[in-house]
Amino acid sequence: MVLMLASFARGWAQMPIKIYVAPQVAPDSTDVAYYSKEHFWRAAGEVFGFNMGLWAFDRYIQKGDFAYISWYTIKENFKHGFKWDNDKLGTNMFAHPYNGNLFFNAARSNGYNFWKSELFAIGGSAMWELFMECEYPSTNDIIATPIGGAAIGEVCFRASDAVLDDRLTGAARFGREFAAFLISPMRGLTRVLTGDAWRVRPTSGRLFGTPNFAIEFSLGARMLEFRHERYDASIGAAAEINIEYGDRFEVKSTKPYDYFTFRGCVNIVNSQPLLGQMEIKGRLLARELLEKERQHMSIGLYQHFDFYDSDTISAVSAKVPYKLGIPASLGCGVMFRDIERHRFVIDAYAHANAVILGSVLSDYYDVDERNYNLASGFSLKGGVNLVFDKSKFSLSLSNEYYRLFTWKGYRRGTNLDNVDYRTLDAQGDKSVASFNVTELRADLKLWQKLYATFSFSNYLRSTHYRDYPHVVSNSFALRLMLTYKL
Repeated sequence: MVLMLASFARGWAQMPIKIYVAPQVAPDSTDVAYYSKEHFWRAAGEVFGFNMGLWAFDRYIQKGDFAYISWYTIKENFKHGFKWDNDKLGTNMFAHPYNGNLFFNAARSNGYNFWKSELFAIGGSAMWELFMECEYPSTNDIIATPIGGAAIGEVCFRASDAVLDDRLTGAARFGREFAAFLISPMRGLTRVLTGDAWRVRPTSGRLFGTPNFAIEFSLGARMLEFRHERYDASIGAAAEINIEYGDRFEVKSTKPYDYFTFRGCVNIVNSQPLLGQMEIKGRLLARELLEKERQHMSIGLYQHFDFYDSDTISAVSAKVPYKLGIPASLGCGVMFRDIERHRFVIDAYAHANAVILGSVLSDYYDVDERNYNLASGFSLKGGVNLVFDKSKFSLSLSNEYYRLFTWKGYRRGTNLDNVDYRTLDAQGDKSVASFNVTELRADLKLWQKLYATFSFSNYLRSTHYRDYPHVVSNSFALRLMLTYKL
């Protein structure tokens, strides 16, 4: 019984009941040698080609004003230098990091390791900011694109690696190659350019073998409501995916992202953004603190990516519940596991992080497409999971606290309605904001790998402004879903 519980107990940072997709298989040295050869010009060409292709689409198909570049605009970009931009939260805190993931994986799929691939992401971002737009280069983009891009990029690279199998042929091979292309487009493109997409080899071609990983999909209903506003609510469908990759207590390897967790939440509601939440915790290195028969504890350095987005629920209050984007965050994490105690297993974790670049909803800053303040600060995260009676029922409680400081505001007396957003260089309202997310989740086994999931999330935002009154906002969400664990 202890061994059975232990097989479910490993690595429950976000997934209380973890069922492994496949048995663990170590990578083949032949695959590692073959796919670890560095190809600089191919990687650089893919980064350059992607930027040129995206610019051509923006210029000739979308006809975006920012894409009408010339030698004069390039000169002006270098002359003026970087400024804080005013794009939407989804653009700055997700789309730009996603583009960074493409730069990152152009290198990653051409033999470069995690750290070297980050240099290509920086180069790709700098090329775009300085040369490919007639708007002044963005300070927040040059930070968010490569750092957030590395987090998304390594998750996509490892997920695509688990899908590929060079031994297969026919429809099975095509299906896996297509899935890998959707997960990591640059890796798919590289495999097409090199012929690896159809080349049959005696080994799987996986750089990481088959690691311990678990995936769960949830589908159901979600309600988002302001507290004390009885009729200010949004109800609709929602979907969620949780991935836990690797073993958090396996500290022999120091490769980045040998262990990570991923959570993505999608809203299927007209009034809300499609992507409602995305979180990544990727371990960069770790050390064991405690290993006994019943207890295990490890400490590590983790990279974090956090994204929470919502929009106006209804016309009752016409308020936006919350917005938060943290594409660049790094900190220390501690993981604890206790083996069976009277038919239950307990698991806990805690993280303390420095936020290099973040963003949080503003009640007053509304310039061009931006209604949030850019900031830096810190975050504290913690949680505990209980699994009862051999994974039949689980209960989880987590809390995330963000403290964000907007250092560079605009001049006192500035009229934001008449300001020229193209030259305004401000993080937003000079302020100090707190954002707290508390979530309670329960999973009940219905049949084999099918679970009923209920979760309650409370979002509390408090902001002290230099030039405006203090604002407190509180909202909550309920989810009732069916969860299938692969």
